[in-house]
Amino acid sequence: MSEGFKNILIIKPSSLGDIIMALPALGALRRSFPDARISWLVRRQFSPLMENHPHLTSIIPFDRKHLGKSWHSPAATRSLVSFLRELKRSKFDAVFDFQGLFRTAFFAWVTGCKDRFGMANARELAHIFYTHKVVQNRECIHLVDYYLKIVKTAGASDAGAEFVLPQDPDAADSVGRLLTSHAVERDNYAVLVTGSAHADKCWPIERFAILADRISSQFGLCIVATGDAQEAEVIEKLRSLAGVPITSLAGQTSLGELIALLNCAKLVVSNDTGPGHIAAALGGPMVLIFGRSNPARVAPYGRSNCVAAVEPDGRGFKADSTDPKHNIKAITIDEVYQKVCEQLNS
Repeated sequence: MSEGFKNILIIKPSSLGDIIMALPALGALRRSFPDARISWLVRRQFSPLMENHPHLTSIIPFDRKHLGKSWHSPAATRSLVSFLRELKRSKFDAVFDFQGLFRTAFFAWVTGCKDRFGMANARELAHIFYTHKVVQNRECIHLVDYYLKIVKTAGASDAGAEFVLPQDPDAADSVGRLLTSHAVERDNYAVLVTGSAHADKCWPIERFAILADRISSQFGLCIVATGDAQEAEVIEKLRSLAGVPITSLAGQTSLGELIALLNCAKLVVSNDTGPGHIAAALGGPMVLIFGRSNPARVAPYGRSNCVAAVEPDGRGFKADSTDPKHNIKAITIDEVYQKVCEQLNS
């Protein structure tokens, strides 16, 4: 494979947690091809995560909501044609599709690049658009390892797993002021992430409330709950059930501020959702609670002690389980609290 890639495209539009999983592959490409121009195609709402990233040259925003109207909206059709033409004009010499869907693989093909890398098991027949189809085996069940295997296939030689997130001093200052305004000690708080885009990935809110009481009582931490604006109602229920004060920051932080909030937390306890994976990448004490999602694929990388799950290593390659014993309600308060204690006492 070429050792001289000069213009590389990564296609990974979403979701937030999956983008985090692909960051080590980005780092491996940057270390292996230090002079290359590296672009990342990402959905517009997640582009702040990649802004000012030290390993990236440019971001290509993908407005899925607008472009998805191209079949009935002339304006959207023109935007889509312009978007595809820009991909073609960019003359990439290596394209990596880490999304593995027909749409993203088609984008890779539209570039006209002769080296298009993707997953051999990609969904929706996406693999037909790749020139290099990389097989997932037992050594790369975890998505981080699988993405690293894909870039190694392309000639990336320095493929260690390193998570790099851009740090925004202004966002950190803003979060500090926000915490102070809520009487939260800036260096003495725990963050609970109680929501998820999928209801069956949400640990019962009543259990989060009891957990909050235990964390506050045992470790003296202020409790902060975060999420998007749509999760404010659930967090209000959490506050009503808990016996200790809980500060709700639902809908009050930008993506950069969320990173700063999680980065300074003494502890993060989260469902299997984007903010939880950001916390995992930041490397601080945290517990990630899994139900149907297969932890072997997406758990905090190299940090099995952060996982609360039934059979975290015994589910094979499948992304999700339909076995009732893997329902998130099977995870008890005591199991999560034990993980919390291990994290904070280590």
